[in-house]
Amino acid sequence: MSGPGNEELIILNRKLDELLNRYIELRTECKELKQGNEVLKGLLQDRDEKIKELEIKYERVKISGALLGEGENALEAKRKITELVREIDRCVALLNR
Repeated sequence: MSGPGNEELIILNRKLDELLNRYIELRTECKELKQGNEVLKGLLQDRDEKIKELEIKYERVKISGALLGEGENALEAKRKITELVREIDRCVALLNR
């Protein structure tokens, strides 16, 4: 049974095998990319937390410098202290409810 139909079947089987192999490769690559993406998201989150920590430290340094009487920062420190006192007052009021 050798004829044009048999050759077409062989070609189709070969192409099907190639497609299946390519599909498996792409699926594996997709899985690896997703894992890499998760790692990068974790690193980004860590960086964001570090930035927030540094911003808080910077604010503290500005306030402490202002409390030592370093020029324009003194007004900023007084304003920040006033904001903090108001925030504390709001928290205490909420706790007393």
